Amino acid sequence: MDFSDSNSHGAPTESEAIVGGSFIRRLSRLCVRLVEQVMPDPFVIAVLLTGFTCLLAFAVAPKGTPSDVLTGWYDGVFKIASFAFLVALTLVTGHALSTSKPVSKLLSATADLATSPGGAMVLTVFVALISTLLNWAFGLVVTALFAREVAKRVRVDFAWLVAAAYAGWSFYVCGISSSIALLSASSGAPMNIIEKVTGNVLPMKDFLLSPLNYLPLLLLSVIIPFVFWLMMPSAKEAVPADPEKLKNEDAIAADAPVPATIAGWLNHSWVVNLILVGTGAWYIAMKFTAGTFKLDLNMLVLIFLLLGMLMHGTPRAYLKAVNNAARVAGPILLQFPLYGGIMGIMSATGLADMMSQMFVQHSSSQTLSFWTFISSLIISVFVPSAGGHWVVQAPFAVPAATSLGVPPSAVAIAVALGEGAADMIQPMWAIPLLAIAGVGLGRVMGYTLIIFFVMCTVMGGVLLMFPHG
Repeated sequence: MDFSDSNSHGAPTESEAIVGGSFIRRLSRLCVRLVEQVMPDPFVIAVLLTGFTCLLAFAVAPKGTPSDVLTGWYDGVFKIASFAFLVALTLVTGHALSTSKPVSKLLSATADLATSPGGAMVLTVFVALISTLLNWAFGLVVTALFAREVAKRVRVDFAWLVAAAYAGWSFYVCGISSSIALLSASSGAPMNIIEKVTGNVLPMKDFLLSPLNYLPLLLLSVIIPFVFWLMMPSAKEAVPADPEKLKNEDAIAADAPVPATIAGWLNHSWVVNLILVGTGAWYIAMKFTAGTFKLDLNMLVLIFLLLGMLMHGTPRAYLKAVNNAARVAGPILLQFPLYGGIMGIMSATGLADMMSQMFVQHSSSQTLSFWTFISSLIISVFVPSAGGHWVVQAPFAVPAATSLGVPPSAVAIAVALGEGAADMIQPMWAIPLLAIAGVGLGRVMGYTLIIFFVMCTVMGGVLLMFPHG
């Protein structure tokens, strides 16, 4: 995994000099500087987006009265609160699991394969890609922790590495935990718009195995690492992480001697953990036996909790891991409700309906998937939650697909792809990753801005070439 990188003395190699003069390299430096100067904190972005959405609703929405706007905002803020807590709990339990000794050893052994900045980036992208295709929340945690492990071993620009990790993670929309795919495959689900319109569910295989889903994934899994290689900062420009600082932050303090008391024994007893692990495992086995097992967020939290407790061994060890993981939950708990408010405004005032309809009305059977993708990009900036986004856009995209003879899977995938690409410019999902990795937003988004245009080109091109999948 060696892409001709800097030499041991820190001076740029010949290949770096060539890359340094390239258009992509110069463009990436410009984007990084621009985004660093312009992009505020993610919380500030959420507040500004709230104000902009209010003004937009007042100006053009069908129901843009102050009462509609404010009521929609208030309802949205608190309607999403329980989901925000569930997402935060997923991240905390996933982080605690990922820092257990077995998982940490696996990540550490894999990170040892990286020997150069280019190789480190490629390895990080593929670890992010594979883990996120299995599950978005697990992938988000593993991606950030793996970037930290790599940065302990290889002198590499840390923001550039984390940006590559985030780009790899964005393909959760193509994996088995895709909210749109899961909702569309769940019969009777309140948010299964395809079933409500067509009377049929969308099998997972029709989503996952569609060329519209796997072709962008395969193409971009090669193109994105290559583009990051072109953007790689030279040895002189690189801002690496401090390996010793990362090691100290990740080090787990040794346990104090166990008090020779009943309380001390209980706090450090693996038997206590096994009580909860056994109870949870029994429930999961019961659901499997009954054929009603479903890997939703609730079940994912339970699995993360049980595995984390099992791998950490004792209640005290697991609580220490959870306390360490809790720092990633704060931004989510604060900012998710703000985006819920934005989604509430767009839904209550008809603003999202208007945006979606505007593209659908000018579509044909050959262009519906493409224009659905474009409208998804725009709506995702305001509603970055895939499930909530689907509820906003699907009531117009799915009937249009039915009337034009386009498979519902095509518009479902188009919405999902738009969600994934928009993540490169919408920082909400970067918040927990940056909190775990310990790197600032501005430099990371400078690199992902370029990846956004790369993803739009590839995804849009596939949707135009294969409009029906």
